[in-house]
Amino acid sequence: MEQEQETARGAVVIGDALIDEIRDDRGVRELVGGAALNVAVGLRRLGVPVTLIAMVGADEPGAHIREYLADHGVALVESPSALGSSRAVVSRAPNGEPEYVFNEAAQRRSIRYDDAARRAIADAGIVAVSCFPFDVPAETDALVDALGEAPLAIDPNPRAGMLTDRDEFVRGFERLAARASLVKVGADDAALLYDGDLEALRERLRAAGATAVLATAGADGAVLDTDAGVVTAPITTLPGRIVDTVGAGDATLAAVAAGLVEGAPSSDAGWQALLDRAMLIAAATCRAEGGLLRTPESLAESDRGVQGS
Repeated sequence: MEQEQETARGAVVIGDALIDEIRDDRGVRELVGGAALNVAVGLRRLGVPVTLIAMVGADEPGAHIREYLADHGVALVESPSALGSSRAVVSRAPNGEPEYVFNEAAQRRSIRYDDAARRAIADAGIVAVSCFPFDVPAETDALVDALGEAPLAIDPNPRAGMLTDRDEFVRGFERLAARASLVKVGADDAALLYDGDLEALRERLRAAGATAVLATAGADGAVLDTDAGVVTAPITTLPGRIVDTVGAGDATLAAVAAGLVEGAPSSDAGWQALLDRAMLIAAATCRAEGGLLRTPESLAESDRGVQGS
């Protein structure tokens, strides 16, 4: 496992862990995935000690998830699932974008915070939350209680196949975003949760109290809005063809969150460097299938771990 220089403090990631069942013209295959899991593994590959808090079933898919996390050095604090492990059937729409159909376990995911989870959160330099059921008030209440004053990075990452109440999701998300050190939102989030205006959403979240807002717009690059100023970065060009864009957003969040573990930059130049590195990592991640974070330095490494365990 190739890592950047090890950091002194660690991170916690809270959200989903699942099996992606990929169906395309090459057939059917399974990868260990989930947005939060991808962020957790990405942080670890960037040298950050990390604990994932997620729901995992007591079944064979759950065993694959646990093995994959162990392979990558990610600690797991798991919530039990009476419905087994979450699964997403992934196919490609005519425009090439992925489409997801989630099983009942994924749609009814729930996270509990035991003593181990609360200790991990209390010790973390940053807590990243991604693909969380903000449309379930009891889940949001439990998350708020468990977080305490922990520094927070949040990516709403809603999925149409999981979303039951858009208005409630927005309320839950903005309740946490208002106190976050970093909020990442993309064009898809703006379209699904708001009116599609990503710039207006960035301004709304900053006005609500978010310390920094990272707005990603695919081919149009990214904007990072902070108290130190607004910095931008285009998508990064690297050798090799783009294979899969699914993990790009998770890689971007992991890269920026890794830079916040020891504290936020104090200048716009520091934020610019953090954003530029994140965009480089996102571009590298797109050069391989699956959500495993890649760095430009690691592109030549073997495919170990890309397909899950």
